[in-house]
Amino acid sequence: MNAEFWKDRNVFVTGCTGLLGSWLTDALFRAGANVVGLVRDLVPESNLRGLGCWDRINVVRGDITDYSVLERAVNEYEVDTVFHLAAQTIVGTANRVPLGTFEANIGGTWNLLEACRRVGTVTRIVVASSDKAYGSHDQLPYDETAPLIGEHPYDVSKSCADLLARSYYLTYGLPVTVTRCGNLFGGGDLNWNRIIPGTIRSVYRGEAPVIRSDGTFIRDYFYVLDAVAGYLLLAERTPEEEIVGEAFNFSNERQIPVLELVEMILKLMNSELAPVILDQVEGEIRHQYLSASKARRLLGWEPLYSIEQGIKETIAWYLEHFRQGAAARA
Repeated sequence: MNAEFWKDRNVFVTGCTGLLGSWLTDALFRAGANVVGLVRDLVPESNLRGLGCWDRINVVRGDITDYSVLERAVNEYEVDTVFHLAAQTIVGTANRVPLGTFEANIGGTWNLLEACRRVGTVTRIVVASSDKAYGSHDQLPYDETAPLIGEHPYDVSKSCADLLARSYYLTYGLPVTVTRCGNLFGGGDLNWNRIIPGTIRSVYRGEAPVIRSDGTFIRDYFYVLDAVAGYLLLAERTPEEEIVGEAFNFSNERQIPVLELVEMILKLMNSELAPVILDQVEGEIRHQYLSASKARRLLGWEPLYSIEQGIKETIAWYLEHFRQGAAARA
């Protein structure tokens, strides 16, 4: 991260209260950027508050689906750089009620891109896509040349948002780049139905962790602080000819079955609990992991953390979070 680059730069972060958004906002604030965060819901336990950023950034209250809010924010704060992270990110939620996911992930993306195009002050935009945008392919690992063929609601929403970003670059010259990461994890994720925070909380409570699938689903788990470093580097390089308009995978390129991941957490937490395997998953891709060779080659990016290091730091964050919560209730 080039701290001098971010000093006094006006940066708009959608989804700033989320897992990635909170850590990215903190990094930008510490580098001296003028951060503007889009916030829909007030979440008292948000990591953004825990990091001390809530009262130190400009907060715009509104929804990513409201075009007028986005245009006003980009215009009035004279935004130079945009990180578009706001999305409905839970696969199960998308499967149950897809309309909200489509409105947020697809409509929200075209709203933001159009606001940036119309205002005209923005010099770089990083749009968060996902490995799910690729859909299911037999050839692994996925690289950036793989077609975007999402089939299930969440996957389709990410395929569409990804294509919209490319369209605005090719048609209007908007300075957009796209990130495709695997399953992000780290402290601050309050979506307890996700496997890592859910498992840590279960073990903390002395309850057997629950695996919704059969345990063999393979994912690309990626530590949030590595993602932050990748996003910042990509934004800094976005205007360059070989970077702008491109999509980049970020990954530590390690395949991990869900059961192996849960057993790793149990071992690191010195627990003898055994997971409960429900085998009830439908509408999810069975096997995914990414190649990050393009990011290594063009950006000079490398992950800073191993999976084990990231899991250890994540466990420590949640144990402290639970301790503080218990103390507050007492």
